[in-house]
Amino acid sequence: MMTRRQAMKTTALAGAALAALPAALAQNNPAAPVAAAPTGPFVLPPLPYAYDALEPHIDALTMQIHHDKHHAAYVANLNKAVADFPDVGPDVGKIPVEDLLKNLTAVPEKIRTAVRNQGGGHYNHSLFWQTLKKNNGAEPQGALAAAINQHFNSFAAFKETWTKAATAQFGSGWAWLVVDAGKQLSIETSPNQDTPLSQGRQPLLGIDVWEHAYYLKYQNRRPEYVAAFFQVINWDFVGDRYTKFVG
Repeated sequence: MMTRRQAMKTTALAGAALAALPAALAQNNPAAPVAAAPTGPFVLPPLPYAYDALEPHIDALTMQIHHDKHHAAYVANLNKAVADFPDVGPDVGKIPVEDLLKNLTAVPEKIRTAVRNQGGGHYNHSLFWQTLKKNNGAEPQGALAAAINQHFNSFAAFKETWTKAATAQFGSGWAWLVVDAGKQLSIETSPNQDTPLSQGRQPLLGIDVWEHAYYLKYQNRRPEYVAAFFQVINWDFVGDRYTKFVG
């Protein structure tokens, strides 16, 4: 029979083991959250609205985690890459991340992968937050609406093409509405945190189809998330971007 002293000792050992478990899991899990973001030239932009501003289409907790944890991690890791290679860091840190992504071959090889992955995550999300706004089912207007109708024949056809692209993107990534150097619209997808900027095209609108963007509310039902996304597109912002890039 276990004595009281033995029972207390066993309980204490078990408690210590449980306390150590999260740290051990974090060490063995490459996807574990990064530590506090190191300071550096790249900064997490504030979310331009309240966490619950897009309810019920995108829930507040998802927005908080997505911005404060996931986006913050991209910024932290990008700053860390710059800090780890001070011989290339000062110059890179003075260049906007958008310009770095436009010409990845010019980025020093030591940090090129980090700029592509972490810088891409930073840029893509910075744009993403600005393209979101509860719109009550509104559609684009003005020059952008005319361009969509010309290229896709109708807004309904655009929605169908966009939905297919976003739903079919395998694994993690994005679907994009872009404008190319010839001022033509197209829909494309990219894996991970790759961005159309690196392919010479300007993204006007992107939908994040990484599971962290929708899993708390929609679980594995990505098509429902993609359908709901049309209720939270800031078409005024997207239209202004179109006008900016087509002149």
